[in-house]
Amino acid sequence: MRRIGVEERRARLGLRHRLAAEDRAEGPEEAARAVVALHATDPASVYLAVAARTGGLEVEAVERALYEERTLLRLLGMRRTMFVATLDAASVIQAACAGAIAARERRTLDGLLASKDDGRDRAAHLAMVEEATLRALAARGEATGAELSGDVPELREEFPYGEGTAWAGVQRLTTRLLGLLGAEGRVVRGRPRGSWLSSQHRWTPLERWLPGGLEPWDEAAARTELVRRWLAAFGPGTTTDLRWWTGWPARDVADALGPLDIVEVKLDSGPGLVLADDLDPAPPAEPWVALLPALDPTVMGWKERAWYLGEHAPTLFDTAGNAGPTVWCAGRVVGGWGQPESGEVVVRLLEDVGAEAAARIEVAAERLSAAVGGVRVSPRFRTPLERELSS
Repeated sequence: MRRIGVEERRARLGLRHRLAAEDRAEGPEEAARAVVALHATDPASVYLAVAARTGGLEVEAVERALYEERTLLRLLGMRRTMFVATLDAASVIQAACAGAIAARERRTLDGLLASKDDGRDRAAHLAMVEEATLRALAARGEATGAELSGDVPELREEFPYGEGTAWAGVQRLTTRLLGLLGAEGRVVRGRPRGSWLSSQHRWTPLERWLPGGLEPWDEAAARTELVRRWLAAFGPGTTTDLRWWTGWPARDVADALGPLDIVEVKLDSGPGLVLADDLDPAPPAEPWVALLPALDPTVMGWKERAWYLGEHAPTLFDTAGNAGPTVWCAGRVVGGWGQPESGEVVVRLLEDVGAEAAARIEVAAERLSAAVGGVRVSPRFRTPLERELSS
């Protein structure tokens, strides 16, 4: 059985994820494709993840790919998480993940309507609001949720959530319905209302944004293709990794793996999987360092993380498993970073990396500080070290 040790896995990571200096991506599309898709829960993370893989923060280049050339698309995908992907990957993700997400969203929405217990025909009412919303959006071309709720008064209906908890609040039908229509691939998120840090996006019909829509895929074939792409980018890995990354139950992962030509390999932690044509030893990468943003696809790529994260999870992750900003050295996490009120990037190393690597990390921090120009990037999910460095 072929053995792939920790050092080789780290070398693969650096080269395939375009973090090693000798194999940078040439643009946002290559950066996204290298990791299947970019995490987009924090809008700024998309830009910073691309910057780490191309060698520089170019906000205009990412915006051009997203909103002008439209070679990248923002959509819900694995684990009901927001991603930015190339169009070919977006087609696969939509077919592989959207059906289950949309079905769950529709059940949730039906439950919210049922909680009113007002005797109305819920299905008929929801269908009416959906069609009215789509007509209003088509007439405008693009619109915010607030603008659509002005056109369709029924969207203003409110539902309580989290009653009795610290996060209790009220949510409008606008948010739930637009999320459902997005999961079904009928509408997409376009330009944000504000800067590249904004999470409030305008909505537009998919056919208007991408004439001809996304390439159609059979769901089973799309799931197999998504798993193949993960193995090509993140392999070797385990079925535990795949179940976590996709958010699918074990049976769905097994069914997706079935048509693939895969080989079992020996990892330091036990058995793993790799594509059969991906057994050649990885070439050694030159020493590299990187400052990756919160929820970067590399740090969130596996469930079993000890081989690159060590014992740093309690410091660099929140209690729900969301990663904060991380510092990397030659394929392993060695620290974290944050931004105090001054806006400069401040690094803290959690282990000794040697004077040469520490100097390179300091240079990388200075470059990132200059690139963001004093703009503070505050992650949505705060982690212990990021909070401390940003206070």
